[in-house]
Amino acid sequence: MQLRKADRRGLADEAADLLREAILAGAFPPGSPLREVELAASLDVSRGSVREGLAVLEREGLVRSAWHRGARVIDLTPRDAEEVYSVRAALEGLACRSALGRVDLAGLDELVDVMARRLAAGASGEELLALDIGFHDAIYRAAGNRRLLEAWHAVRSQVHLFQLTRIRLGREGYRAAVVDEHREIVRLLAAGDPEEVARGAEDHVRSALRVLVDRLQDPTTATSG
Repeated sequence: MQLRKADRRGLADEAADLLREAILAGAFPPGSPLREVELAASLDVSRGSVREGLAVLEREGLVRSAWHRGARVIDLTPRDAEEVYSVRAALEGLACRSALGRVDLAGLDELVDVMARRLAAGASGEELLALDIGFHDAIYRAAGNRRLLEAWHAVRSQVHLFQLTRIRLGREGYRAAVVDEHREIVRLLAAGDPEEVARGAEDHVRSALRVLVDRLQDPTTATSG
């Protein structure tokens, strides 16, 4: 994959954005080394800007670095998935509970309608996932808790990468569930029961985790969707 050149403004942040984009696009598979010299040449920026950009991605959990070993894209193992999704489940439950009475239900409904229309039009799993992530972003923003939003942003890139992996290993399974699962979250938010909406949000995450772990443990099941 040919990386786009970085703009001359905010080079470290731009480098982080371009590297994140490349990782999520699969240009750097899980476990791949990220060599500063090569990345600086590809992005046409200094090694310092690349180093700062990698530090941003390390804070997001997409990259890990070790002394004398450099930076690498994170590995995607069942244990990693369980750690990330257990954190996500707790965050989602709190976000949905906190968003009750605050979130724009009509806006969420419209997002799900767009998912349904794009699904019917044959949209890729990656396009549907962008709408999926946007749906959850809207709930976190509506929750009105800055630290909760920051906690979400701290795992958001990892969730995105894991979900992309889930889709790449079983695209049809994701496509079959994405609309109905998000309709159910909107229904629970509209019903207004804090315990039910928290439980539903957590179940949504745990369902995704089960599928992902199955795929990671046995990628041959990908052909069944």
